[in-house]
Amino acid sequence: MPKITALALLPLTCAVFSAAEDPTTADTPAQMIVTVGHHYGRVLPVLTKDDLTVTQQYQPRAVTNLTPLRGSRADLELFVLVDHCSNCEAGSQFEELSHFIGSQPAGTKIGIAYIQNGRLQVAENPTADRARAVNALNTPQGSKPASPFHALTDLIRSWPRATARRVVLMVSNGINPDAADRLQDPSAEEALATAQRAGVTLYVIYHPSADYVETDASKLDTGQVQLAHVADETGGEAYFLGFGPLPSLAPFLTDLADHLANQYLLEFRAEGIGALQTVTVKSRITDLEVMAPDKVFVPGAAPATK
Repeated sequence: MPKITALALLPLTCAVFSAAEDPTTADTPAQMIVTVGHHYGRVLPVLTKDDLTVTQQYQPRAVTNLTPLRGSRADLELFVLVDHCSNCEAGSQFEELSHFIGSQPAGTKIGIAYIQNGRLQVAENPTADRARAVNALNTPQGSKPASPFHALTDLIRSWPRATARRVVLMVSNGINPDAADRLQDPSAEEALATAQRAGVTLYVIYHPSADYVETDASKLDTGQVQLAHVADETGGEAYFLGFGPLPSLAPFLTDLADHLANQYLLEFRAEGIGALQTVTVKSRITDLEVMAPDKVFVPGAAPATK
């Protein structure tokens, strides 16, 4: 389980994996999206493959390429997924979200989806038409409390792969009322594995239901733990301050935009095929945070099936 702070997240990858010619090889091309996170006001250098290290099972792996996702490589598909949590109220904060959508670069397509009674409802598929995306965005209307992670899994599985990076920004309280174990939520684990296999980065804005003051604090904490767990381990970030609603989304959306503008496609050689493999990515540059998924899908001789 990752550390819980007002965390910072990062990357969406719609990686296109190359199949190894020999399915028994232990040295297979793999790739993931990595993000330069907090850089403390410094002017960011353009990273090269020599600036990062990748280890797997404590062994260094060869980094073969590091491509800045800028200019002609900046294409991005971003799904905004809003949980219609019970009596959830977002108010003027959704005006901030609308402004964020309208300010995205030309190469970004925005999709809008909702979680209603735990089920996925897609209001607008990723589109370059900012007005269509904003018009599809509505404040939560209320629904029966249910795990938000089943809908997240369904969204990723139904999302066609393309050449663009893929990111989800989810607004939710993260609470699964049916979870038996506060630290191990199977629906969250399934969403995490699905995102890692698909190369999708998750960012989360915690937003409680209107009755959060009367809600058991342990449930609120569990929701935040699961949101942070899933976001952090896909290379993204979860944003929250205490158990109450954020006073403003603007600074967090600005942070998210900064992350999306500083992402790279990392290519390296990995061991194992046809499965998720645990890897660790680090920066050789002092005080430069690199955000990366905890696991990467290493392809086998045939494309992975969902």
